[in-house]
Amino acid sequence: MARTPSNMLPIGTVAPPFNLLDTVSDEFKTLKQLQGKHGTVVAFICNHCPFVIHINETLVGIANGYQKKGIKFIAISSNDVKNYPQDGPKQMKVQAEKLNYPFPYLYDETQAIAKAYDAACTPDFFLFDEKLKLVYRGQMDDSRPGNSLPIDGTDLKNAMDCLLQNTQNTRIQKPSIGCNIKWK
Repeated sequence: MARTPSNMLPIGTVAPPFNLLDTVSDEFKTLKQLQGKHGTVVAFICNHCPFVIHINETLVGIANGYQKKGIKFIAISSNDVKNYPQDGPKQMKVQAEKLNYPFPYLYDETQAIAKAYDAACTPDFFLFDEKLKLVYRGQMDDSRPGNSLPIDGTDLKNAMDCLLQNTQNTRIQKPSIGCNIKWK
C-alpha cells in the first residue's frame, strides 16, 4: 500500500473549472452547477484504495451534515481504468449507490482535472470558499488504516467550520496520505 502525500496547492488558488461525467446520473456536470452557497469540497477518491475505504463511512456522514449548511461535496476519480478497472464509471456508480454517496461521483477520464488541481493521492481534499478560492487542502484527519486513531474528520470539519464562521483557520494544514493517483 503506497503512502503518497498530497501536493499542497497554494491557498487562494481559484478552483479549476471542469465538466465531468457524473457516474450516478450519467450526465455531465460542471463545477459551477455543483458548487455550494458557502463553500465546496472537491475530494479525489477512488473505489479500491484502502485509505479511501477506511474513511468512506465518515466522509458520507460529514458530507450529509455540512451540505445542509451550504457546503457542497464533489467526489472525483481520476485513476487509469485500463490498469485499474475497478475504478471505472460503472463500478463508480455501484460504489456510490452502495455507500449512499450524498454527492456526485465524477469520472476524470483524461486525468486533466486531477492535474489541474495538482491532486496526488486518494483521498485528497480541497475546500473552496463561496468565490471558489482555496481555503484548505490536505487530510480529513490523522486516521489511517491500521493506526487506530479515530476517523472523525477533525481537520476538514475545522476548516469548514472556520469558513462558515468567517474566522481564520490557524491550524497547520497537513497533507493527506493515501494511494497515489494511478496515472496513465
